[in-house]
Amino acid sequence: MNVSPLDLRQQRFRTSWRGFDKIEVTSFLTAVAEDYEEALRETDRLRQDLARMEAVLDEHRQHERNLRNTLLTAQKLSEGIRENAEQEARRIVCEAEGRSAFLLERTQARLEDVQREIDGLKLKRRGVETSIEATIQTLRNTLEFVREQEAREREDKILLHRPRHAEIAADERAPEEPRRAQGLL
Repeated sequence: MNVSPLDLRQQRFRTSWRGFDKIEVTSFLTAVAEDYEEALRETDRLRQDLARMEAVLDEHRQHERNLRNTLLTAQKLSEGIRENAEQEARRIVCEAEGRSAFLLERTQARLEDVQREIDGLKLKRRGVETSIEATIQTLRNTLEFVREQEAREREDKILLHRPRHAEIAADERAPEEPRRAQGLL
């Protein structure tokens, strides 16, 4: 049987000759009704608190699920980013190695070209040096020949003024002149 505080306050008992004191019973019923009413209010308040706490708990559980989902998503995303970064790093390294190999080959080829040019220039220099040395030698020989010719012309002039036996000596030397002119003596 459900008894409310109002039922307790309105309850009336029959009177009998040796029964309970009416005032005492009424005051006891009023006190019990007030305590019962307070207990019901407390129960309602606790139910409301429980409902509020359950709502907060549900909200926290939802946040926890969201956080877990976010954490899993972030973890997957970070793994994806890391994998992409590693792939990009490998691609960049491969590309850099390819470029460095290409540049190294080009540099090596250019070095070989420059070395060939240097070798060619050295050969040309030797040729020019040999040509200059030959020209210098030819000029020396020519200068020597011219000096000898001038010396002979002077001797010839001097011989014209000398006695006859100088002419004989000059004739004996005459076959040597063509050989000297050729640079053989």
